[in-house]
Amino acid sequence: MTAPDKQPSRRNFLQTSTAAATGLAATTSIARMAHAQGSDEIRFVLIGCGGRGTGASANIMNTKGNVKLVAVADAFGKKARGAVAQLKKKYPDKVDVPEDRIFTDLQGYKQAIDVDCDLVVIATPPAFKPQQFEYAVAKGRHVFSEKPVASDVAGVKRFMKAVEESKKKNLLVGIGLQRRHEPQYLETVKRLHDGAIGDIIALRVYWNGGGIWHRGRETLKNILDPGMDPTEMAYQCNNWYHFIWTCGDQICEQHIHNLDVGCWVKGAYPVECNGMGGREMRMGGDASLSQINDHTFCEYTFADGTKMWSQGRHLAGGWTYVGEFAHGSKGTSDPSGQIFGANAWKFDGQRLNGHQQEQHDLIETLMRGEIYNEGEYGAKSTFTAILGREACYSAKVIKWDDLWERGQDLAPGIDTYSLNSEPPTKPGPDGKYPVPVPGKYNPFAS
Repeated sequence: MTAPDKQPSRRNFLQTSTAAATGLAATTSIARMAHAQGSDEIRFVLIGCGGRGTGASANIMNTKGNVKLVAVADAFGKKARGAVAQLKKKYPDKVDVPEDRIFTDLQGYKQAIDVDCDLVVIATPPAFKPQQFEYAVAKGRHVFSEKPVASDVAGVKRFMKAVEESKKKNLLVGIGLQRRHEPQYLETVKRLHDGAIGDIIALRVYWNGGGIWHRGRETLKNILDPGMDPTEMAYQCNNWYHFIWTCGDQICEQHIHNLDVGCWVKGAYPVECNGMGGREMRMGGDASLSQINDHTFCEYTFADGTKMWSQGRHLAGGWTYVGEFAHGSKGTSDPSGQIFGANAWKFDGQRLNGHQQEQHDLIETLMRGEIYNEGEYGAKSTFTAILGREACYSAKVIKWDDLWERGQDLAPGIDTYSLNSEPPTKPGPDGKYPVPVPGKYNPFAS
């Protein structure tokens, strides 16, 4: 991970940077963390109360920090209340979320972030992260955002702009690419960067799995508050993994981890990509349930000609494997802890849970009054995944710079969306959703 930026004084850093960013009120809020021995409370809010959001919150509560969850927001009220109840049952002294600090619908994140807090945890579908991150930074909050940080080019640009603002305000930004916090990866990648296998000449990365969930329309009754309509937007938000505008496809939502490791090992990002993919099988065998591909293959090219080959899929009954390999001029490596060749080596330390370790690192860094900012590589790795998706959808060679300049906005006007809004994607008369057709799909904004 990026080395923390050392600060001369925890108290001076937190008070001075926050005062410049957001004024005296926010200074009072964030400065509570700046006392010796981490004795003061870190108040955090959770945006997105699904499995990853509640998991990240539990990981934070498992750290040595004096932490407290003080507000939550989720599109669905029952889901938000369920997360609060679940966390309070296990961590009764670390949850203080009364009913009036539970916020719902797609705009509730603003009210949650407005609550007196120090840290914002964002674990919503990728489409919604850019504006939520932007708002948190504007309020002078430290942020942990799950990956990927966006689902389209417009979102990555917006996120990146907010990253630059977070640097000006000396805010900590953590991104849920947890392999960068695992000691087995950290030690191996350091050895690779020190030349253990010579020049990196090729990379292979994989996320091949068996499939994902699908939630039928009838399940909306279990999460909608009384009186709310089971709208198309509610259905798509509840099934966010099956819509391109909400999730960005499997290559973004899951395979980003492996693409990030490949780029980390290489110390660079690709300049172009070509790829292929399709939809042989989807949840329930019914392609009408989902827009996304169930398999992709990409060939990424770096500026020096190095290739990174990428496989991602959701296919039951096939070969399942998640991992990465680096090929060098003097050997090969599994970056999760092994080197083969003249400098053969195997990690023999303790393999830590990455989700937990990233929160240990985050909370302990804040308690020391230091920061790090992972926002830039979070955005660039997200863009790498989007580059691959657009290459697969279009069946064309897509250049990084061209996509950055002309890539699409898949959810125009997303800042105004509510559960009663018309989603940007709608089913046709046959009930099926539009899907990209290779050779016809245009990856660029018209």
